[in-house]
Amino acid sequence: MIYFLLRWLFLAIAIGITAWLMPGFQIQGDYWMSLFIISAVYGLVNAFIRPIVMLLTCPLVILTLGLFTLIINALMLSLTNWFLPNILTIDTFWTTLFAAIIISIISGLLNMFLHD
Repeated sequence: MIYFLLRWLFLAIAIGITAWLMPGFQIQGDYWMSLFIISAVYGLVNAFIRPIVMLLTCPLVILTLGLFTLIINALMLSLTNWFLPNILTIDTFWTTLFAAIIISIISGLLNMFLHD
């Protein structure tokens, strides 16, 4: 259980750093509560919808040598934005793409400190 909570916290930290770095990535409302809501929804989207999308686009991922995964990450972040229009605002697709890359890098670096 603590592993799950730490991963949720690390994702919230990654989203917070991304909101601080990217000018078109904005969080409204109570900042910390919004971060945890966004990270929960983004985690659920990545847990349930992303595997289906990865399976359906597997030939395209193989054809592009994995680079299409960046687009899939951006689409999952865009879907999170669609689910939370009053909390999360992302301006353009390019902002979404770079924000997804930054979130992936930061959460990956933070998750390196966790052990199963």
